[in-house]
Amino acid sequence: MMGTVKANRPVILTFPDVGLNHKSCFETLFNHEDMHEIVRHFAVCHVEAPGQQEGAKTLPAAYPYPSMEQLSEVLPGVLKHFGLRSVIGLGVGAGAYILARFALNYPDLVDGVVLININPNSESLMDTVTSKLSVYHKQEELQTNQDLVATYRHYITATMNEANVSQFLRSYSNRSALEVERPVPEGNINVRTLKCSSLLVVGDNSPAVEAVVDCNSKLNPTKTTLLKMADCGGLPQVDQPAKVIEALKYFIQGLGYLSSASMTRLRSRTASGSSTASFDGPRSRAHTDELQLNPNNSLISKLNVFGSSF
Repeated sequence: MMGTVKANRPVILTFPDVGLNHKSCFETLFNHEDMHEIVRHFAVCHVEAPGQQEGAKTLPAAYPYPSMEQLSEVLPGVLKHFGLRSVIGLGVGAGAYILARFALNYPDLVDGVVLININPNSESLMDTVTSKLSVYHKQEELQTNQDLVATYRHYITATMNEANVSQFLRSYSNRSALEVERPVPEGNINVRTLKCSSLLVVGDNSPAVEAVVDCNSKLNPTKTTLLKMADCGGLPQVDQPAKVIEALKYFIQGLGYLSSASMTRLRSRTASGSSTASFDGPRSRAHTDELQLNPNNSLISKLNVFGSSF
């Protein structure tokens, strides 16, 4: 756990996409100076799927990789383990799908969700592979942002376990549709939909635009905000972290946890700042526990799915 859990506030819980871990997915965002003002008020818990951490060993051949549904079902045990009352979810891609399913099934544990590149629909394995090959960068971004693309390619190939990533990708490709439905005024209001406030984020140059817009059309418009970021590719939290933080700030304020007075430093800044991804610098591990869902922990028996280690 990063930071001190406050009894009257939720914890920010993150879940990264396939091919990424909490560091490559969220480091740029959380290291940005504007984010420091937010995390000063909230503890942060980074969760990863089995075998997705840096330098992970190949999972045992006999280990059945958890489904997206199982990954979402383990999260209540994570909250119980840390003694957390509720969370604000922050997920990207597969992580956004997992957190959305968690929020659907456990609405009392989720105050709000920020879903980047969410796809609520099912796909075939070939569709998923094709999508993941291009989801982070369209051709124009490959040409104009070559340094960032090269950094991520090197990071993924040098630090991620390809066999484990393939298992996570297969699990994501076999997901079922969220089957959410927009409530109709003066109609059926008891449809399956997210009951918490939701912020959907996507870059306007991202291949995920269509899926995110589709998800927005299926959620309660009174509780959902769609942020389509201009001149932004498939990783808005890396490409334009200051704008994502600005949106996150107002989203949290809308949940009632931050007064405008406590955010004066952010209000005084523009949303045009940027931060460069860095994966190799030293980082303090004091006061930080990075949670990875792991098949070899004692929480397996308690959760009856798989456990978590730190």
